[in-house]
Formats: sequence, C-alpha cells, structure tokens
Amino acid sequence: MLSLSALCLTLGLAACGTSGGGDGSTASPGAGAGDIKIGMSVSTLNNPYFVQLRDGAQAQAAKLGAKLTVTDAQNDASQQVNQVQNFTSQNMKAVIINPVDSDAAAPAVKAAERVRIPVVAADRGVNGAEVAQTVASDNVAGGKLAAQELAKQLGEKGTVVVLQGTPGTSASRDRGQGFTEGIAAYPGIKVVAKQPADFDRTKGLDVMTNLIQSHPDVTGVFAENDEMALGAIKALGAKAGQQVKVIGFDGTPDGIAAVKAGTMAASIAQQPRLLGQEAVDAAVKLAKGETVEKTVAVPVKVATKENASEFQTS
Repeated sequence: MLSLSALCLTLGLAACGTSGGGDGSTASPGAGAGDIKIGMSVSTLNNPYFVQLRDGAQAQAAKLGAKLTVTDAQNDASQQVNQVQNFTSQNMKAVIINPVDSDAAAPAVKAAERVRIPVVAADRGVNGAEVAQTVASDNVAGGKLAAQELAKQLGEKGTVVVLQGTPGTSASRDRGQGFTEGIAAYPGIKVVAKQPADFDRTKGLDVMTNLIQSHPDVTGVFAENDEMALGAIKALGAKAGQQVKVIGFDGTPDGIAAVKAGTMAASIAQQPRLLGQEAVDAAVKLAKGETVEKTVAVPVKVATKENASEFQTS
C-alpha cells in the first residue's frame, strides 16, 4: 500500500550486498551516466505487484541515464533500515523507499535526510518523518470503489468479511478506511469480521479458511490486495464467484486472470509501473536540486470481467 522520483540505468541484475540481507539489483549506466546514483529499497519482491513497481523504476532510470540500485527488504523492517543506512554510506544522491512498515521506516528516513539525501516514498507513506515526496495510489478512494463494487455485485445485501493487509502500513489503513466509509452507505450489508493476512496469499488462504468456519454464510469478501484475495478464492473453492463475491486490490496479472476467469468479482487496479516511474522521476529531480510536489496521487480503476483485458500487461 505515495512517493516519487529517482535516477537509474540499465537492465542488468547484479548482486548487491546489504547488511541484514536482501538481494540488490543494479541498473548499470550507459555512456556518461552514473554520476547520479539512487538507492531503492522495496518492501518485498515476493509479490508480483512490487516486482512491477521495481520494473517501472528500472525502466525509467535507464531512460533517464541514472544508476539505480534496488534491494529487497523481504518484508523485514529492520533489514530495510539497514539497507537505507547503507545507501547513505554509499553516497546515493537520492533514496526511494517502499516501506515494510510506515512507522518503522521513520528513523532511516531521518538519518538520510540528516546528511541531505532526499527521500521519496513509493506506494506507502512514512509516518513520523518528512519525505521529499510521496507517490502512491489514492487508497482511500480505492477502498470506497471496492465497497461500491461489492455492494453492486451483492445486490446491496449480504454478509461480508475483510482481509486486512500488514498492520502499520498506510496502504492497509487507507484502503480499510475507504472501504468502511463506502460500505456504510449500504445498510443491508453487514461486515462480520476483519482480520489481517499481511498482504500474503498463503496467509489469505489460512485466514479465510478459519473465517469460513465461524461465518459459513458469508457472501462477500474484500481483500486489501490481490494476493490475499487469491488465497481467499482457494479457500472458498467452488463458492468463489458464485455464492461468494471476492473483491481484490492491485490489478496484478494473477488478479486480472482471476477476474477474467470469474473467480474474483473485481480488482481495484493500481498502476505499479507508473508508481515506480514517478518515484524515479522525482528522485532524479531531487538529486539535481530541483523541487517536486509533496504528494502525487496515481488514480485507481475498477477491473471487472467486462473490462479486464484493458488491464492485462505483457
């Protein structure tokens, strides 16, 4: 589950040592590039959404002739802090952070900014520290769209459960807020349970399996990302898309495939490649001493079976 720009370069992947673990990849510069170095710490690359975000960032860095080093925090907040600290000692001109935890990221961001290295937050905000820019989807609006679409598919009545993302992330908080506000407009729909599954497919399967036992009559599911939605669909089996409508969030390739197949009723589609591109754009400008907007909100859209082909990526 807000941030902007950076510079980078080519498409080769190379191991990048970071204390605390997490493999890194470096886009190597072309002729005359490499004087602008940007570090990017991604929360996890074990999620296709964040792989797309990274790919967008690498492509934009190559286009702009910047050198981008990407590390994988593996959903470990302390490891991410180490990675950002390493970036500061490596004389990066800007840092992009996609926080594992919006609160835990603050000390690392403050450390970077103390040595005048600007930080861009991507997809998720940072709490308790000021970043130069946050580029993210409008997650509150997306949560409201999810509520509206689920209500529509349920005929404005039913019993719903919510699979929440990782506690402490701005994306989970904002999507949950939007959904809660949106679903309140439908008195015929009752939300009977909310449980975290950490944006993870396997955890989504496990949590949904337990929820089915305690709420066998559930007719709708809102999962705060597609990975959890896909786990819920597996738990529901033949009920998914028939007796139970599942709404996901992200518009990942697997999510869109499930929408086309009819097992996922809809996904609130983000544009992760664009988020990565915007983050690099901002980082490069900041490295050059230019000013950027504090917040960039990237729109989201509802992907349904009728329009799913519009959201497919190569």
